[in-house]
Amino acid sequence: MATQQRMVETSSKSTPRADETARSSSDAHVIALANQKGGVGKTTTAVNLGAALAMAGHRVLLVDVDPQANATSHVGCDPKAVAASIYDVLIGRRPAVECVVKTTWSGLDLIPSTPDLAGAEVEMVSLLAREHVLRRHLENLRSEYEYVLLDPPPSLGLLTVNALTAADNVLIPVQAEYLALEGLSRLLQTVDLVREHLNPALELLGVLVTMYDVRTRLAAEVAAEVRRHFGALVFETIIPRSVRLGEAPSFGETIFEYDPRSAGAQAYARLAEEVVRRLEGG
Repeated sequence: MATQQRMVETSSKSTPRADETARSSSDAHVIALANQKGGVGKTTTAVNLGAALAMAGHRVLLVDVDPQANATSHVGCDPKAVAASIYDVLIGRRPAVECVVKTTWSGLDLIPSTPDLAGAEVEMVSLLAREHVLRRHLENLRSEYEYVLLDPPPSLGLLTVNALTAADNVLIPVQAEYLALEGLSRLLQTVDLVREHLNPALELLGVLVTMYDVRTRLAAEVAAEVRRHFGALVFETIIPRSVRLGEAPSFGETIFEYDPRSAGAQAYARLAEEVVRRLEGG
């Protein structure tokens, strides 16, 4: 766990190089939600955090950078029917603004993904500064939104590196189950490498405990272990294991549309408040 400890110690004090352009106060906060382990609630968090921020009056853009396109379908957009996607931005060099679509949730826009993105990592290998492609294309959109949420695939490949290079902050969802921390050191090593070589301004926004089952002692033990390693970086909000959260994507709805009174909806509303406090200092 030495890498995890280093992340805790360095995340709050990393500073850009002198030649790095600082984020303008009018620019969006760009947050990458990352974990190479699948099934930890990453996409569920990206979608519902985005909806909660929009519900609070913020302008939000969700960018689906995963070939599975789960975030796209989660907000009611058919990946097979989109006219332009993030693939066209990364490979076709189409302006990102031309790929933005409205979702059914007011204030939440989307750059969708399609299965075509699966071949993007191979196609991007020959591109100049391939790790910076997403960052370059999002620059013109940063002033149009307050928050941009990036949902890369559950891997540590080129798409995830692009998301980390484009982001100001990374939010790590961790499932409250056995072996939840296994493999997390690899993600933190990747974050460290991206910070060192590609994006010195990248900071860890926080670690989010997800899929928490209040009925089990194991969940409490995992949450305690996460807090022991990451301390104040762990969000106070814990996302519960919820049937309603699991059902909402099949209807193409956020949890606030599907069941606004559910424990999951309440948790994501609280998480949005925490994110705003951490980033805005309010």
